[in-house]
Amino acid sequence: MKYKGSLTALAIFFMTVFCCTNRVFAHCDGMDGPVVKAAQKALESGNANLVLIWVKKADEAELKRAFQKTLAVRKLNPDAKELADMYFFETLVRIHRAGEGAPYTGLKPAGRNLGPAIPAADKAIVDGNVEPLVKLLTDTVGNGVHEQFKHVMANKNYKADDVKAGREYVETYVTFVHYVEGLYEKAKKATHGHYSESEQGGVHKE
Repeated sequence: MKYKGSLTALAIFFMTVFCCTNRVFAHCDGMDGPVVKAAQKALESGNANLVLIWVKKADEAELKRAFQKTLAVRKLNPDAKELADMYFFETLVRIHRAGEGAPYTGLKPAGRNLGPAIPAADKAIVDGNVEPLVKLLTDTVGNGVHEQFKHVMANKNYKADDVKAGREYVETYVTFVHYVEGLYEKAKKATHGHYSESEQGGVHKE
């Protein structure tokens, strides 16, 4: 069905869009996020290349210096190791986020609620199967469009002299159109790096 195919295409766009919105800010600076996990592997193996991929080329030298300092200090004793590791995690995440134009507000604890999309995206990569993620996003987009459309249709057939009802229709109409516009603009917009909070909404205000 053409409608279903269109939603699937839109969902695929949303995979690239939503993975770089504000929720992923938390994903990247979380203790259980991919950046810290890469740092843990790099420190245990002594291979800085495992974390250099998370920073811009211009930031390589700074990160390498921090990496070597961390390796030296963490050998002293368990307490020093813990402090050195945390120093490196913070340095890496700070540099990574600065390179993507995102602020650094400290490392966040593991186990936070990131919603369904980010864990599903990570699972898709681990499993090598994107279809469950596509279904999640397709269903979410489809349900949202249907819900907004339902509100418009419920208010559409108002009496011409009922100004109050007419305004209610206009409100639902504007909300619906801006919702659809936001979906379309997000899908059309090429994604690179992180988005600021002001870009996250993607819809115009009346």
